[in-house]
Amino acid sequence: MWDTLWTDVHLATMAPSRITQDDPYGCIKNAAIAAQDGKIIWIGAARDLPNSPENLARNVYYMGHQWATPGLIDAHTHLVYAGDRSNEFARRLEGVSYQQIAREGGGINATVSATRAASEDALLELAIKRAKRMIAGGTTTIEVKSGYGLTLQDELKLLRVGRALEKHLPIRVHTTFLGAHALPPEYSGRQDCYVTDLIENMLPRIAEEQLADSVDAFCESIAFSTQEVERIFEAATKLSLPVRIHADQMSDSNGCALAASFKALSADHVEYANETGIKAMATAGTIAMLLPGAFYFIRETKLPPIDLFRKYKVPMGLATDCNPGTSPVLDMTTILNMACTLMRLTPAEALHGATSIGAHALNMQSRIGLLCEGYSADIAFWPVSGPHELSYWIGGVTPSTRVFKGETN
Repeated sequence: MWDTLWTDVHLATMAPSRITQDDPYGCIKNAAIAAQDGKIIWIGAARDLPNSPENLARNVYYMGHQWATPGLIDAHTHLVYAGDRSNEFARRLEGVSYQQIAREGGGINATVSATRAASEDALLELAIKRAKRMIAGGTTTIEVKSGYGLTLQDELKLLRVGRALEKHLPIRVHTTFLGAHALPPEYSGRQDCYVTDLIENMLPRIAEEQLADSVDAFCESIAFSTQEVERIFEAATKLSLPVRIHADQMSDSNGCALAASFKALSADHVEYANETGIKAMATAGTIAMLLPGAFYFIRETKLPPIDLFRKYKVPMGLATDCNPGTSPVLDMTTILNMACTLMRLTPAEALHGATSIGAHALNMQSRIGLLCEGYSADIAFWPVSGPHELSYWIGGVTPSTRVFKGETN
């Protein structure tokens, strides 16, 4: 017998084989879905079940015509940190720019100071608290970056905390080494030395301990140049670590073209992406990761070039960018709403960005992000009138039931 069967449910499978011009969600109405050993074993119309539900599964749930989607995927977060930067929010409202705050020792380096001072246990406790909020909102997979330590030992500490989340919570974690997040204060005026330390000391150790699934860099005028990021990416590639990039958020630095040249998993933010870079991303298969939480919170006015991403068929992912300075967001359905209202995505584009495309951005597209046989049974059940409603509610909507690897939690 199957482990679990959910029936009396409508499914937004997000599966390419089921998507049509009239149905961008790949829906199956009046459906059933079954799990065995943590994976989807059967999916289809309830009328096509090979026997009565009770004769097919040990556990049968009648879902009252709710809608089910793949578990949501949050493919860009800075979840592990200590400290508080709400004062910077107030300063920005008084007219001080994010760049000025960073130059004065605030911004990322303020969080670095607090994070360095926190123990590994304290950071884990804080991260678990935040991740529980994500779980309650239907998220089943998260990417977790380092980048608030900026020394070898502190970066290792953050990556260990990211890995440990899977041991404490029903969630899947992809860890990313973001040593090139900001220049640490002890390297003031010696940025080249820091980049060299990152390449020669940090990256090899992190690769040796297998603590990172990818490598990221903040390519921006207040962070690291394209030349510096290129050096880092060359080193990561030699260590067989895939790359992703914070690109073209505040200016056009050709970050998207750089990402494409390394076949990066994703280029993130991308408000100032140029057409040449976007065309290169299309060829390379690099995801455009939109982060409407940061766009909203820092009151950005330059919209990402959505029409160009559509024109060149660059998939657009969505994520919270959860961080203490520019995107204090934990709920992915809030991000769906922001993507639609602020960036003019359709509800279907938004949901794909938080499921199937998010899976691609984490190189997990063969395992998660779709409701298909053989995929992990990561499912969110929603008391909504249709999948479009997930983008409707300001402040998000909460699933009635969340399933991770076939287990309800």
